[in-house]
Amino acid sequence: MTSMILIILGSLIIASIFGIVTVSRQKSIGDGEDMFRNLYVYLVLFATLMMTIGGSIGAFMSIADYVSPNVYVQSFEEYKVIYDNVNEQAKQQYSNEQIKVMYDDYVDNEVNREKERALNGLIKSLGWIVIPLPIFLYFQRLTRKEK
Repeated sequence: MTSMILIILGSLIIASIFGIVTVSRQKSIGDGEDMFRNLYVYLVLFATLMMTIGGSIGAFMSIADYVSPNVYVQSFEEYKVIYDNVNEQAKQQYSNEQIKVMYDDYVDNEVNREKERALNGLIKSLGWIVIPLPIFLYFQRLTRKEK
């Protein structure tokens, strides 16, 4: 998201410089004011469109992470070796079946944690869609009224 913001800001700066150069070439003041107004409207349209597109991409990625969480968990053998080394007393208390049940709980907890992260990312991405979209639609109507 940070790189997307930098790209938008860079584009806005380049478009502003282009607009200023174009306006400075205009001979009448009225045309220059219209040019600045149009430049402002189109910059807002561009920025809000980029935010909405970025939010849509983020939402899609979060939905994909929720549907198919990408979870790294250690294998049962690694879990058992680490568990046995850390818990010498527990090594004698728990059977392999009980350790397997604890391992399965560990895996389920990791999958649920990843799904919660994906849901959180989805909510954040929806903010990138819901907030700029009405602004985009408003400014788009302004351009239609001018024509």
